[in-house]
Amino acid sequence: MSAASTGTTIVPPFGLKDKVGYLFGDFGNDFMFIFASSFLMVFYTKVMGISGAVVGVLFLIARLIDAFADVTVGVLVDRSSNTPNGKYRVIMMRMAAPAVIFSFLMYQTFFVESSMAVRIAYMYVTYIIWGILYSCVNIPYGSMASVISPEPEHRTSLSTFRSVGAACAALIIGSAAPLVIYESDAAGNKVIRGGEGTHVFMWVSLVFAICSFLCYFLCYKLTTERVKAEDHHQATAKAERRSILHMIAGAFSSRAMVGIIGAAISLLLAMLFLQQMANYIYADYFGNTAILATVNVIISVKTFLIAPFAGPLAKRFGHKAMSCVGAAISTIGMFLLYVIKTHNVVVFSVLYVVTFIGVTVFNVVLWAMITDVIDDIEVIKGVREDATCYSVYSFARKLGQAISGGLAGAALTWIGYKEGATAVQSQSTLDGLYMYVTLIPAVFFGIMLLILMFVYPLGKKRVDSNSAILKAKRAN
Repeated sequence: MSAASTGTTIVPPFGLKDKVGYLFGDFGNDFMFIFASSFLMVFYTKVMGISGAVVGVLFLIARLIDAFADVTVGVLVDRSSNTPNGKYRVIMMRMAAPAVIFSFLMYQTFFVESSMAVRIAYMYVTYIIWGILYSCVNIPYGSMASVISPEPEHRTSLSTFRSVGAACAALIIGSAAPLVIYESDAAGNKVIRGGEGTHVFMWVSLVFAICSFLCYFLCYKLTTERVKAEDHHQATAKAERRSILHMIAGAFSSRAMVGIIGAAISLLLAMLFLQQMANYIYADYFGNTAILATVNVIISVKTFLIAPFAGPLAKRFGHKAMSCVGAAISTIGMFLLYVIKTHNVVVFSVLYVVTFIGVTVFNVVLWAMITDVIDDIEVIKGVREDATCYSVYSFARKLGQAISGGLAGAALTWIGYKEGATAVQSQSTLDGLYMYVTLIPAVFFGIMLLILMFVYPLGKKRVDSNSAILKAKRAN
């Protein structure tokens, strides 16, 4: 493919440089997001000594705030002006530094000896601000996929490379963080290295924050926006005619958007609950965090193994079919773990990995499915608002994160989990932990499968038809 020219500006053709650049964007996202999803509750409960119920309420409130922040950011981004360097990537880069700074600040122990009220206040302020700043980076980043290229095959590759970027972060965090953060006490129990007030989280979060910023910079430098938005005066006129509520309502009125939102909420309820609770079940139920590090490595590596097949499979069967297969694998894996109630850490780990194979099959095409939804809305309604649609989807993801965080904190309280870096749990608490860790994800993976099968309408035939319609429209 030769380079395109717009006026006096030569636009390079879509290629590996864009894919690698987009990969680095989610690499940067997940240095913050995966670390927080996996270890922030551990930090709050085991280092700061805050109860799981209180942390769960924070996660619920913060994610609800983030959900509305996502939609606001999406609308503002759609209404913002283009620049010679693009629009979405420029906004992403401007907000990267504040986001990574607050990611670092969340893991500080300045107030570990202070009153519980002070500790909770610091937790609320830093976590909520970080969540809003993360939206300001993630919304423009996610919206970039539909403007880097209009071709469905290219968008599938961007979605796949994005998943590989997330897997790279998960590989580093999942393999290194447990080994650095945990140590064994005299009785062989896994506890936080250094006990209460430890600085281990501070140093780990600093390294990840720096890596995150560098990844965003590489994303900015390597990607090119090719599908240009309307001129600013046209966009402004349209924005005056369409209020924020109309823009949001337009996105929610799409059956495709409702389907992907329902699937996203179910996925996150299952996946994030599982990720948050994995540290507890491996440390407390199995007493083996070393194998957790190994499992995290395997889960991350499998993305690299599945990614090369994503494009050919999507071209042959479509994104919807692939996502349904992934949801079915995850559902079966977790239900089997619930039924057998194993005390063998290897058996548990094998089925845990199988479950995440299903998640990966869905995730490698997920972001391409969002661009499919954006195209479908444009075909049906004649309106294209990439950032607004992406932010509405992100709104739903934040709801899933909110409920997931609250559910994880509540589950710890229901089973009588003891806070503290050196606390040892009773057998009844451990039995309850196993039940919730397996049954709750199984149920929500099953709901995700049903939504994808019976609500989400964008099979391969309709996606290909939409692509042809839009290609003809832009050629005129």
